[in-house]
Amino acid sequence: MRIKSFAKINLGLEVLAERPDGYHEIRTVFQSVGLFDVLRISPRAEPVLALAGSDPAVAWDETNLIARAARLLREAYGVRRGAEIFVEKNIPPGTGLGGGSSNAAMALWGLSRLWGLPEDKPGLLSLAGRLGADVPYFLEGGLCLGTGRGDVLTPLPERISRHCLLVLPPFPVPTALVYGNLDPALTSEGKAGRIDAFLRTDELGVLDNGLEETIFRLFPRIEGIKSLLQSLGPEVSLVSGSGSAVFGLFRERQTAEAALATVRNELPAVLVEFVSRRRYWTDVNAGA
Repeated sequence: MRIKSFAKINLGLEVLAERPDGYHEIRTVFQSVGLFDVLRISPRAEPVLALAGSDPAVAWDETNLIARAARLLREAYGVRRGAEIFVEKNIPPGTGLGGGSSNAAMALWGLSRLWGLPEDKPGLLSLAGRLGADVPYFLEGGLCLGTGRGDVLTPLPERISRHCLLVLPPFPVPTALVYGNLDPALTSEGKAGRIDAFLRTDELGVLDNGLEETIFRLFPRIEGIKSLLQSLGPEVSLVSGSGSAVFGLFRERQTAEAALATVRNELPAVLVEFVSRRRYWTDVNAGA
């Protein structure tokens, strides 16, 4: 099987408070976009997982989220079969686009079908939550509100579509580094939420990312990238998640293409569309 593993952006992100478990309580709006990796999954006679990929910067060993997902799935359902997985990487790691989390979610989904397991979305969501806060989202796709660690999901009606210019700096940003340096004074707890305003109005311009001030302090170059994008006329430009990717959203494709041409003079960038939940699962199922 050949399964697309889509990227996401965070249309907005509010950090509410630190939790007793060391994570942070957040509210965020996830949106699937048309940048994707491809997982090629095939059966293997012996009960082992053979994992490899096209990006030499990624560790394709037992620490990889795909390998961890396969182990959890086998343990949970008593599977004694193996598989070979090769990942064609297009989503750069450490950019806040969820490539690793998406790969893990699609591995859970694909392997459950390869191994003939009963359809069990709640079970897969539970396993996904053990792998990482973003992983459950990729078993939903489309536009979703994420609360808790980002793993409590509310699918939202998809009323907006935009041309999304993704700028992909040639360096990663460790999520733990950003949250570890977050100033408690920057949290949104008790403040009027911009996400609530967006949910009422669909106005993208009201959204922000509560991690940006910390990201800019640690990685000043990302602030410069956002400033460049903002000068090119998007409705909104934000860092996605904890970065390093920065996106700009445009109503008109012509304006977005002109912005892409400007940005590409300095940095890797790609122009993609929003991916609706229906298209997300149509594409995923087509590969299986």
